[in-house]
Amino acid sequence: MPWIVGVSGASGTPYAAAVLRTLLAAGESVDLVVSRASRLTLLDETGISFRDAHWQHDLREWLARGADGKPGTFDADVSGVRHWSAGDLAAGPSSGSYPTKGMLIVPASTACVAGVALGLSKDLLQRTASVTLKERRRLVVAVRETPLDGRTLRHLVTLDDAGASVVPASPAFYAGATHIQDLVDFVAGRVLDAAGVGHDLYRRWRGDLGGARPTG
Repeated sequence: MPWIVGVSGASGTPYAAAVLRTLLAAGESVDLVVSRASRLTLLDETGISFRDAHWQHDLREWLARGADGKPGTFDADVSGVRHWSAGDLAAGPSSGSYPTKGMLIVPASTACVAGVALGLSKDLLQRTASVTLKERRRLVVAVRETPLDGRTLRHLVTLDDAGASVVPASPAFYAGATHIQDLVDFVAGRVLDAAGVGHDLYRRWRGDLGGARPTG
């Protein structure tokens, strides 16, 4: 069964790329839904146009980039990905009878959070999230916004009450980050932790103060 990865319009496309690369490297299959708003963000952050008709080429180019925007940083095998257009409300993941392991929304915009919390299902991403909740499957929402106002906080509480895991895109520094990719990988790793997917994206806390400090 696949994991569904939904990419909404919030800033943070490198987070999504890191999650996708790690899932694929772990041998997981992925169903991908890229919202219309997120395509504008992807174009702005990477210069890549994500096109339904050329999604494999565009996804491969996206996943090959490092968090600093450098192309060709990673090898990108997208053979384990199935892409669904965000406007296709008849797609497989729109039905609860379509078997999945769960869904990761990374990054999740406040508009996406509101739509899922209110059950709007205005596109395939929101519909799939609603299906994931009603079927009692894992839903991880990596919200990326600051500051958070009261409405969004209430929506996040609604998602938590419904069984979702809310994972703010908040990098930590105890893992010894020395590069922007390290900070991105920490957030991606915490998203995967919430989903129960193994990885080695960041140095875990072992109770040793100062363990992340550089030596020499």
